[in-house]
Amino acid sequence: MDPNHESLRLQTRRALFGRTATGIGTAALASLLNPQLFAATIRRGAAEPGVLAAPHFAPKAKHVIYLFMSGGPSHIDLFDYKAKLKDYHGTELPGSVRMGQRITGMTSGQKSFPCVAPMFKFAQHGQSGAWVSELLPHTASIVDDIAIVKSLNTEAINHDPATTYIQTGTQQPGRPSLGAWLSYGLGSENENLPAFIVLISQGSGNKTDQPIFSRLWGSGFLPTRHQGVRFRSGDDPVLYLSNPPGIDSETRRRMLDGVGRLNQMAAHAFGDPEINTRIAQYEMAFRMQTSVPELTDLSDEPKSVRDLYGLDNDTDGGFARNCLLARRMVERGVRFVQLMHRGWDQHSNLPTQIRGQCKDVDQPAAALVKDLQKRGLLDETLVIWGGEFGRTVYSQGTLTKDNHGRDHHGRCFTMWMAGGGIKPGITYGETDDYCYNIVKDPVHIHDFNATILRSLGIDHTRLTFRFQGRDFRLTDVHGNVVNALFA
Repeated sequence: MDPNHESLRLQTRRALFGRTATGIGTAALASLLNPQLFAATIRRGAAEPGVLAAPHFAPKAKHVIYLFMSGGPSHIDLFDYKAKLKDYHGTELPGSVRMGQRITGMTSGQKSFPCVAPMFKFAQHGQSGAWVSELLPHTASIVDDIAIVKSLNTEAINHDPATTYIQTGTQQPGRPSLGAWLSYGLGSENENLPAFIVLISQGSGNKTDQPIFSRLWGSGFLPTRHQGVRFRSGDDPVLYLSNPPGIDSETRRRMLDGVGRLNQMAAHAFGDPEINTRIAQYEMAFRMQTSVPELTDLSDEPKSVRDLYGLDNDTDGGFARNCLLARRMVERGVRFVQLMHRGWDQHSNLPTQIRGQCKDVDQPAAALVKDLQKRGLLDETLVIWGGEFGRTVYSQGTLTKDNHGRDHHGRCFTMWMAGGGIKPGITYGETDDYCYNIVKDPVHIHDFNATILRSLGIDHTRLTFRFQGRDFRLTDVHGNVVNALFA
């Protein structure tokens, strides 16, 4: 590229009109979406507000901690107790129950679909009398503080579309995630940390579980500053955040100032709001060089707290540490924290694998609720636990006395919620005696996401973004708030 030729080209009448046409349109759109982008200077260290001047309703929650169990936990073995399943064990799933449901390629070749009763004991707990598997003794201790929803349902039957669906509102990749929508709508309460943070841990169950793609915390067509920032374990939680050898903080500051001036010149010339996003993200990264080490240093946490979470248990794959970090993040005003724990895809060897998975998450998840409650943070923090779908009542592969697997099942599955105005100590929704179909109070994942937004004071039909000629939203023309879940 000849720079002299490019300079002359930019001075032509045709190029001037072309740049003006695109620049004014882009600038006008950007000014409508976020007038602060066109301030004379970017305010260093200022917390970023959302596009909503105020929530649509009085919010119950300010923050969300989403404990996502990637792979699809078996609702049959954990929460959805059915005494009659013992009578059906080993018998063929009736066609009247299955009703021609399409199944995955992993069991489509099976000639037999024998029902499998849980190999674990269930008991009722708390004043609510909620049924919980013996695999989750710590969760059983908080049943009066949570709402167990047994009637979640989705159309997706495979992991990637199902996870994409519940996280972004569509099975098609490329849309903004729930955390990005909240960052866009409500902004951040902390000037030194992102509004949306992601933490990933590997469970002790299926070690070859489905991959977790970064687009699941992407911003889609929203400005890129709303995408999630992944924190990793180890001494360098955020990639490329630390200064390289030979670069100190003062030098970094001078470099950012220089790059900022160049970016501001480009923003003035082209009117592209993404350039302003780039400036803001550079500044955020600079502030995070100080805030992230302080956040991730758990040395100031007392032994009683570490013991509560089971932090020194090396078998949890990092989930306990991530739960404690999530509490520290909401204490500092982070809007949305997404914990993703892999390993729940038990197509075979379920009795052994699900034991390990439950041991990973049971104590830390319950500890998180207790810790938030003790610190007065549970009322303003919505905690969610669950995966992208459930598992089939019939066995995948050969059913033996002590072993079996379960395939994907989207017609019904269980999640639980706590805090954020959610009514504690209730069980909502009901399935049939085979844990296969919903018979009372269905909750589609669009309904679930609408309810999450309502907890934060947002009308899910009014938080929209115009893209490619139409207004998009997280629930995308579907969904109803489940008002019965609120206290």
